[in-house]
Parts: sequence; structure tokens; C-alpha cells
Amino acid sequence: MTATNSALTGPEAARGTAPVLVASDLDRTLIYSAAALALTMSDAEAPRLLCVEVYQGRPLSYMTETAAGLLTDLGGTALFVPTTTRTREQYHRISLPGPLPKYAICANGGHLLVDGVSDPRWQARVAARLADECAPLDEIRAHLAASADPAWVRKQRVAEDLFAYLVVERELLPGEWVKDLAVWADHRGWTVSLQGRKLYAVPRPLTKSAAMREIARRTGAGLTLAAGDSLLDSDLLLAADRGWRPGHGELAESGWTGPTTTALPERGVLAGERIVREFLRAGGRRDA
Repeated sequence: MTATNSALTGPEAARGTAPVLVASDLDRTLIYSAAALALTMSDAEAPRLLCVEVYQGRPLSYMTETAAGLLTDLGGTALFVPTTTRTREQYHRISLPGPLPKYAICANGGHLLVDGVSDPRWQARVAARLADECAPLDEIRAHLAASADPAWVRKQRVAEDLFAYLVVERELLPGEWVKDLAVWADHRGWTVSLQGRKLYAVPRPLTKSAAMREIARRTGAGLTLAAGDSLLDSDLLLAADRGWRPGHGELAESGWTGPTTTALPERGVLAGERIVREFLRAGGRRDA
């Protein structure tokens, strides 16, 4: 049987059925740094791990070996779309198990990768929305530089000329400053998200959900599944037919959930394993 949509690839296309699209956040959802492992898991709970990211000769990110096997299975039954706030360069450092993804979402939706290359049509659409709907990046950068205290700021960065973030000493970061920044940013069409040691300022139109919807349109996806742990994932979870969030992270700390989002009790790398199992089950794999 031939595919009903020429954009489809993989096993679903071969069967001529609408694919299941799985859009999942990566950091602290599917993959975990050594610091994140230490924060969310005790030595007694430690499973066997697989390194999925190396940078400058150092291992950076991991998932459990079981999760790696499940993710390989998922790549054979669904259209898996890595979905991240990372830049393209940072994303390409990751080597996930399973088939190489046809699509990926980087820079919080600012780049839609097709076979590893950013789609210029999508870039143009994003640029037009940002110009029309929110304050320019330079204004945000200047405010961050002027208002942040060097006592707790370690780095100031701009990602893909789309958004800005600070690397902070979390224990020294004043909560009131973050709240005030969020209000200031909101009036200018931007959102603020605190994830681990990174504080992000992101234009409101720059969303993972918009990029996921575009991929669903192109592929004719019949079911969309999603997972994420941060405020920047909330729109993705709300846009998906079904979603999951782990028991740690920004969303868990605030008690956030959505009408089709399941709040999982698992924390840390074991939550990543549970999430992949849920993707497989939702897609029809009963033995996951």
C-alpha cells in the first residue's frame, strides 16, 4: 500500500496511515545532565545510563539504557520530533538512539529542521511575527544587562539572535527580581522561564507548539503526543492531543497541568523512561 500523503516517511507512510507525531522536550525531560541526575535521583535509585551528548571531550547528558531501547522502538512506530530550546549547534551535539529524526524543533520553535537543516520558509514566518508582535531583542538584552546583579549572574547569552538567557547562581537569585522581570517582559510581548540555572527571556510568539503544528500539517499526523517540564513547554502540552510532564521542573513546582496532560510522579532520569513508555502505549504499543 502506498502512502496517502507524499510528505510521510517511515513505517506509517509504508502502511498508508496517518502517523503518530511525538514532540518531546529534551533536557530534563528525556535527557539529563550529571547535575540534573544528582538533583533528582538518589544513589540507590541509579539505573544503568547511556551517554547521549559529549562536548569538548566530556560527557554531558544521559538517559537510561532502558529509555534508549524504548526510544529506538518509538522511532520505528511514530514520527519522533526532538523539541528543544537549545540552539541548532547545541542540538547537533546530541546523539539520540533510534532512527535519525526527519524533523526537529530548535530554539524554542525558531528553527524547524528538516533532515538537519533549518527550513528558510519557517524562519521567515517566525521573523515576521516577532517583528510585528513584540519588543526587539536588543531592548530585552539591555534591560537584563542593566538590572541583573553580577553577584548572581555567571553568563549572559543570546541564542540564534532570537532570545536571551542568563546563567545564574540559583540559590542567590532573588525571587522578586524574577517576578518583576516577568511583568516587565509580559508588557513587551516576552515570557520569562527559569529552568535550573538558566533564566530565559523568550518572545511570546516563539513557541514549540507552532512548529509542532506545522510539522503535523506537513505530515498529516493523526495523533500528536508531547512531553516537557518547563513553562516553555506548556504551550506544546496544551496543543498536543495528549501530554505528560515529569514530577520535577518548573511545571511541577508550580502545580501546572492541562486538560490532556498527565502529571507523572517520577522524577529525574526515571521520569524520562516513563515518558517514552507512555508515548509507546499511546501510540498503540501495549507491551511498553
